[in-house]
Amino acid sequence: MWTRWWLWPLVAVCTADFFRDEAERIMRDSPVIDGHNDLPWQLLSMFNNRLQDARANLTTLANTHTNIPKLRAGFVGGQFWSVYTPCDTQNKDAVRRTLEQIDVVHRMCQMYPETFLYVTSSAGIRQAFQEGKVASLIGVEGGHSIDSSLGVLRALYQLGMRYLTLTHNCNTPWADNWLVDTGDSKPQSQGLSPFGQRVVKELNRLGVLIDLAHVSVATMKATLQLSRAPVIFSHSSAYSVCASRRNVPDDVLRLVKQTDSLVMVNFYNNYISCTSKANLSQVADHLDHIKEVAGARAVGFGGDFDGVPRVPEGLEDVSKYPDLIAELLRRNWTEAEVKGALANNLLRVFEAVEQASNPTQAPEEEPIPRDELGDSCRTHYGYPSGASSLHRQWGFLVLASLAALVLCLCLL
Repeated sequence: MWTRWWLWPLVAVCTADFFRDEAERIMRDSPVIDGHNDLPWQLLSMFNNRLQDARANLTTLANTHTNIPKLRAGFVGGQFWSVYTPCDTQNKDAVRRTLEQIDVVHRMCQMYPETFLYVTSSAGIRQAFQEGKVASLIGVEGGHSIDSSLGVLRALYQLGMRYLTLTHNCNTPWADNWLVDTGDSKPQSQGLSPFGQRVVKELNRLGVLIDLAHVSVATMKATLQLSRAPVIFSHSSAYSVCASRRNVPDDVLRLVKQTDSLVMVNFYNNYISCTSKANLSQVADHLDHIKEVAGARAVGFGGDFDGVPRVPEGLEDVSKYPDLIAELLRRNWTEAEVKGALANNLLRVFEAVEQASNPTQAPEEEPIPRDELGDSCRTHYGYPSGASSLHRQWGFLVLASLAALVLCLCLL
């Protein structure tokens, strides 16, 4: 009898070690591609992008979720580095700030060539895997970074942007953000405005992944219906598991399945448990739910490390990915399903986006109407004086008033 009581804990420990060992075996062959990491924002916040500051050394960097040893321990083989600038830069210096963050990603890859390989394609990711490096891609987080300009959008593509998050925590003049669904923002575009639709078409033409993290449900549905290629949610979780509007509801998950798109699960506690505390098992619950509703092909990882103040117990930094994979194996995920979530699903979507691109097609050129731009100190070169509908409406009102006055004078 006593032997049995001693035996079960021993069996549990051996089983845990087995799943952890299996996770590492799988990840040596198929490392994780993470959809969203805000280390570039930390480099700005902590060092003002001065990478030569001794404290910014990525081998010894402390007080962050991410550094080179942690990436190695976590078998991270691909990373979309978030190029993020806050909403308070909209209509101000958003483009400048975005360019600076793109620059810091490029310089980071140049400073640590033994660790990072800057890539812009699915083939580049596979090359980085072969070389044992972290494939480093640029994801621009927030449509306000393009300042409602298709020309800026194309310039960011030339600088390496391979996904664009259509909004952050604010509306753009052409797309609504998730706070519309909480009542904290007012809807402006009812999802996507006509110019927003042109942005989606141009992203398809260029071969840029469209990211629907942070957007409203109406924007999700409008984009999924319009896009000619699969889309991603770079760091969002399942609404049915945690009812945060930052997460993806089941009816949208079914559209994700129909379009062969991808949800890369966010690890932020408030989006995992809807409280300030969460754990690794609850993250796995989100992965299970997305697999159940949208299919195993729809699952990925977008930890949001270094972009959130709280992460789950057991997922304290990027080194903990093998523990999460061990939990999925413990839950009877097959090796093929795990490899899909780690890398193959993202590679499939990225390849589909590349195949749907058409650089020989004429680019979208019609600019956003002047009266749809937010208030700012921007100039309006290219817009004819009085060409906006607002100015036309004002002109009509003035003419109508004058006509009424003349008629009154005549009657007198």
